[in-house]
Amino acid sequence: MDRSSDQLSADHLNIDTPELVSIEMPLAGIGSRFIALLIDYLIWFAGILVLLVLYAYLLPGIGAFSKVSAQWALALRIFIFFLLNWGYFTLFEAFWNGRTPGKRVARIRVIERSGRAIGLFESMARNLIRYVDQIPFFYAVGVITMFSTRQHQRLGDLAAGTLVVRDREQENPLWGESSGRTFTALIFGPGAPIPEPHMAFTLTSTGIAKLSAADLEVLESFFSRRLDMSLATRQAIAQRIATAIQAKSGLEPPAGASVETFLEITARQLRDVARMG
Repeated sequence: MDRSSDQLSADHLNIDTPELVSIEMPLAGIGSRFIALLIDYLIWFAGILVLLVLYAYLLPGIGAFSKVSAQWALALRIFIFFLLNWGYFTLFEAFWNGRTPGKRVARIRVIERSGRAIGLFESMARNLIRYVDQIPFFYAVGVITMFSTRQHQRLGDLAAGTLVVRDREQENPLWGESSGRTFTALIFGPGAPIPEPHMAFTLTSTGIAKLSAADLEVLESFFSRRLDMSLATRQAIAQRIATAIQAKSGLEPPAGASVETFLEITARQLRDVARMG
């Protein structure tokens, strides 16, 4: 179902989504990636120092009760060192939307070539090959590869099918919305949760029955991408999907419902039909 394709224009990646709308994402350069890596290694090195201090305190006690040879102890330390280094980048990128603390500061993140967020498998692959990129000294192979590829990919990115892009600037919040808590939140307790707008509406079952699992997949794809889109692109895609759904099903948005709310109602009822099936 995913018909995404990409092409490079200057230092930007153009992704054609399944909704047939092109999204432009700026690629991260070597400078921003170096800053992110430097910050990550400073954090990682600080963590290693803490562990070494703990190890120094615990070593006498471990030696008193352990029969492990010095060679095995050294091998164990190297293995733990590898896990901490590889695990730091792998787990952060897999479960923090393609970011590590350094990437967050540098405002960059890792994505799949299709524009989707990377998963654990892609993160494991790109970071396992990080050790090849580091040969023979500080990321020499990786830097050469980045200069040699059109999309600034190191070997790990080529193997995992990933790219590093710059984060978009956040859109200004709409009237009545806020991106953070105000000082009044410290005075008043939390209020009752606001119900989702789409829960207040229901569409006709005959119209929903004319839609398919492929339509639900398009809706889910839009929902997973919309936070990464500019406001204008997001509205254009939502309107295009809504028009296609209306033409196929005969459904109409309920009075007072926005275009995105209409899509959320449709997706909710399609999920209900799938569960009952």
